[in-house]
Amino acid sequence: MSADRDADWQGAIARARAYSPFLTLGLDRQPELAALLAAGQVEEALAYTAQAGSGADDPAVALRLERWALATALGIGDLAGSFSLTDVMARLSGFADRALDVAIAAAIRERAPDSDPAGFFAIALGKHGAGELNYSSDIDPILIYDPEALPRRERDEPGEAAQRVARRVVEMLSHMTADGYVFRVDLRLRPASEVSPLAISLGAALTHYESSALAWERAAFIRARSAAGDVPMGEDFLAAIRPFVWRKSLDFGAIEEIGRLIGRIRGHYGGPTVPGPGFDLKRGRGGIREVEFFAQTHQLIHGGRRPSLRQRGTRATLDALAAEGIIAAEDARLLGESYDRLRVVEHRLQMVSDHQVHNLPKDAAAIDGVARLDGLPDGAALLAELADITDTVGRRFDALLEQTGQSAVVGGAAPVAEGAPPALAGQLGHLGFANPEEVAERVLGWTDGRIRALRSDAARAAFAAIEPALLAALASAPDPEAALLRWETFLVKLPTGVNLFRLLEARPGLFEQVVSILTLAPPLAEELVRRPDLLDALIDTTALDLPGTVAELAERMARCDDGGDYQARLDRVRRVVGEVRFALGVQLIEAAHDPLEIAEALARTAEAALHVCADAACEEFAATHGRVSGSSLLVMGLGRFGGGALTHASDLDIVYLFTDGAGGESDGRRPLGATLYFNRLAQRVSAALSVPTAEGALYEVDTRLRPQGAQGPLAVSLESFARYQREDAWTWEHMALARARPLYGSDAGKAQLSEIVRSVLARDRDPAKLKHDVLTMRSEMAAHKQPKGALDAKLARGGLVDVEFLIHYLQLRDHLGFSPDLFGARDALIAARLLPPELAEAHRFMTRLLISSRLLAPDAAMPPPAAAAALARNCGCGDEAELLTRLTEARRCVAGAWHDTFGETLEIDDA
Repeated sequence: MSADRDADWQGAIARARAYSPFLTLGLDRQPELAALLAAGQVEEALAYTAQAGSGADDPAVALRLERWALATALGIGDLAGSFSLTDVMARLSGFADRALDVAIAAAIRERAPDSDPAGFFAIALGKHGAGELNYSSDIDPILIYDPEALPRRERDEPGEAAQRVARRVVEMLSHMTADGYVFRVDLRLRPASEVSPLAISLGAALTHYESSALAWERAAFIRARSAAGDVPMGEDFLAAIRPFVWRKSLDFGAIEEIGRLIGRIRGHYGGPTVPGPGFDLKRGRGGIREVEFFAQTHQLIHGGRRPSLRQRGTRATLDALAAEGIIAAEDARLLGESYDRLRVVEHRLQMVSDHQVHNLPKDAAAIDGVARLDGLPDGAALLAELADITDTVGRRFDALLEQTGQSAVVGGAAPVAEGAPPALAGQLGHLGFANPEEVAERVLGWTDGRIRALRSDAARAAFAAIEPALLAALASAPDPEAALLRWETFLVKLPTGVNLFRLLEARPGLFEQVVSILTLAPPLAEELVRRPDLLDALIDTTALDLPGTVAELAERMARCDDGGDYQARLDRVRRVVGEVRFALGVQLIEAAHDPLEIAEALARTAEAALHVCADAACEEFAATHGRVSGSSLLVMGLGRFGGGALTHASDLDIVYLFTDGAGGESDGRRPLGATLYFNRLAQRVSAALSVPTAEGALYEVDTRLRPQGAQGPLAVSLESFARYQREDAWTWEHMALARARPLYGSDAGKAQLSEIVRSVLARDRDPAKLKHDVLTMRSEMAAHKQPKGALDAKLARGGLVDVEFLIHYLQLRDHLGFSPDLFGARDALIAARLLPPELAEAHRFMTRLLISSRLLAPDAAMPPPAAAAALARNCGCGDEAELLTRLTEARRCVAGAWHDTFGETLEIDDA
């Protein structure tokens, strides 16, 4: 064919040899390709790249040879001006698809040689999904398999076979050999990557994205594409989770989360803020990521109702936003041109040595080299151009930050359409909605066929029976708009609706419970929105019964019907804990039980979860590392967990210890020394308790009360713990130890730990120093932790923190009332006439208020009337006025005891 005569092939090769060691090596290794490029024979050069690996029997070698040829041809063609940026990115992305496809097929056939590769696919995300790969990109696929369709040997379990395929794919593409590598493969964007296997089952992936995925995952899936393997199955998967990505109405709080996400782009970058040595073209102000997130933020907000915005490419998205009138056409043009130029310069940086680098070099000579590789005279010209570009982008991103930081880009409601029936709007206005026309349009949208649970005639008929009462309840909610958003999100996530709607009609009590959850208790409502199946916990006749003992709860959590592997066991715990905590929350807002009983039940649930998760983690860990002879793990609870009374917002204060054995290493195939063994095991237990899985999150774990705090090892031996408590611990650490309770481990180990705690607490102390330490600590705490609102029964002076300080001070001073149960300790001190009897009721009242307010008034401010009435009822008060009066009286009671004990006056204002 004739040469591409408009391109500067000779100049491109000269610049490459002068400033790009990587392209120089590529030209030298492939003289035939170099000759084609020097002659400007574009199509012949591309044909050469496609055949570069054809002589290799090993697909891994073949892919590496093809990659060398393609990188060289695209690099020289790009520098010559023969290939556009779009062409370069598309060809790189297409090669990534082929490489993944070849690797998946080869990995499957290694174990099932006669099989057609099926049941395993790769979802491309980010620049790969958008067809915009960098010159030296890694790829971030999510690998998913169907256990029923994946070819495997008969003796291989589906999950085991899938992990083997995933590992082989990563090795085939990423391993560095004499021929280089194909792509660096990063699998960390998969669900719960800290604990999940490399390949996720299809069912687990669907569950995760339909129920527990985060806002950043929505943003990632905007550009998702079924790229390799069983591509049709991948396309079906993406179609199934489309409602997760493209939502008709945003979840409650989703816009605020988007604002936090884009704010973190700036907040996490600590490099130069203007182009110069070391400036990051990707993460710096006005850089590549800001253009991409500018486009994606608008897509997240508007794309659910405007299908034209569902583009993968950044330029295509900007153009679509302008066409819809969401951004100005001039902004779309400037951002698009800026994005293209930034990407070209990024490619120049990566062409130098084939490194995935985004930062400008730190020395001027190297910047000059990049500029001249690009065809500019010197680095000064490049920096001047980049300064203009990043300022153009940065100013527009600043405006987006301002919008999301104030009122976000739009509200969460669907736009009002012309012709919404005036009768419905009039009814909604009569009910009390502030914007009846807009709400009418949204209500009509519930039954237009887009919501899965309302597609059948039977479901719509059943829903019609409860709709009037539902709308009346939502209109009378403390925050009707928030309640409406929660209901809409709950409705979208329902897999089916007809049975539920009929049940709600037949059982008015259940209907009232659902309405109370959606309107009175935001934390419970968010859980229900995330997991509509939690309603199952309310349908049973025992829904308002308190859960059983720790042993009974642990048995229920350990009963796993999902195959019994580690992930399935953790998922089972999360399902059961979610159901129990949700049911207890409903019992709390219904005033079915004393809040103090609810708190004890929450603690039993957490203790059972600890037992099951720790057992599973220990078994999983021992399978690889064995066990340490004579030693075992211990877990001690502190704070509310140690005291056996949690709230719905409590984290778990725990300390990891291990019994002193014979020492030496563990006896597994990968042995570890005892200290390292138990520290890694403690990390595994913490992850089992805290890392979200497809079934959601479990608990926040706080280990800062361990010896030496966050600076110390996660787990220490009993001997080290005892020595630290005797010789180095501060007074506040002994106060915390007064609520310590061994929760997990052998009976002998727990007994030994209890004796250490007893001996430490019983030691003689200087009363004056103890008093000084306690008052100093409380004063510092009061200065740094102010009460959040009028109902903050914990931090306000005369509140629960002061009660705890009083009790722990007297325990340590007089060696009385040592019990992890704070109520029991208090009563022992009252019996000894160290505290006034009336403190018992003040303590109980404020504890009930704290437990109840975590759901009904999470910001500690007086909630709207309906929630305030429920809060007052839980605390034994007739109304909010009586609630505030009794809170003031309780705090004054504590202040009196404080004065009697310490001689210090606390100022107590009326609540």
